[in-house]
Amino acid sequence: MIKSTEAMGHENITEFILLGLFSDEVAEVACFVVFSLCYIVIISGNLFILLTIRGSRLSEQPMYFFLSYLSFMDVCFTSTVAPKLITDLLAQEKTISYNSCMAQMFYAHFFGATEIFILVAMAYDRYAAICRPLHYMVIMRRQVCYVLVMASVLGAFIHSILQVLIIIELPFCGPNQIDHYFCDIFPLLKLACTDTSLLVIVIITTAGMISILTFVALVISYIIILSTLRTRSGEGCHKALSTCGSHITVVFMFFLPLIFTYVPMADSVSNDKVFALFYTMFAPMFNPFIYTLRNSDMKNAMRKMWCRDTRFEGK
Repeated sequence: MIKSTEAMGHENITEFILLGLFSDEVAEVACFVVFSLCYIVIISGNLFILLTIRGSRLSEQPMYFFLSYLSFMDVCFTSTVAPKLITDLLAQEKTISYNSCMAQMFYAHFFGATEIFILVAMAYDRYAAICRPLHYMVIMRRQVCYVLVMASVLGAFIHSILQVLIIIELPFCGPNQIDHYFCDIFPLLKLACTDTSLLVIVIITTAGMISILTFVALVISYIIILSTLRTRSGEGCHKALSTCGSHITVVFMFFLPLIFTYVPMADSVSNDKVFALFYTMFAPMFNPFIYTLRNSDMKNAMRKMWCRDTRFEGK
């Protein structure tokens, strides 16, 4: 089932087959139900947070300003992968065109990288709020927040376009079966009709090490923040600890599977698929709960906004 066309002196395939997660039909039907419910929770939960923040005074605070963008990125990031994953679970032919594959890879890396940079911005915001409280409003004024978001988008775009440029220069003339449930750079490198060992090293050195260094920097920043909080007491300290705890949980849930994927310890794509599920499906699904269940500001804003709307509709 390989279609081909003449391009750049190579016989390039124009269609890939995604092997997906399972070959067992019963498991695929069960996963179709589970992942469909997960996707509904991701969309509704993150949009709920986004609308709550945008419709309340929380949007004036830098932390919730970034959280609204993080929720939006979660929706976009998962939507590049989940719909195809879910429909393929019941499809006989799990095909994706070459152009669609490149687009999926670009947008997955773009939204995923933007999310990483926003998490860094959120850590910087918490550092400024807790370690430099007297200068916080100057450090994190609204113009700075917009600059940080735009820098996140620009950095993610550069990262993503480089990944695509690497792949489109490679010839694909042989097998077209991708052992994954979405188009990503390592499974595609395995299909190239040329030696890609140097490219693998380059990608591990760039994407992998950037993930590790970002993760380490975030952990160190939160250690500094938590050590600063130990010297304080009162309700404000407890609230800050709760907020930082939520941020740290999200960082670990997102980064650890990402690091295991882009810094492979062994040639195991099946494990990559499992790890990828964590940062493409499970982390975006749990983020709304992590940021709301222990956050009194979010719960109060939700109560005021949505209960008010319900009472208004009842009249």
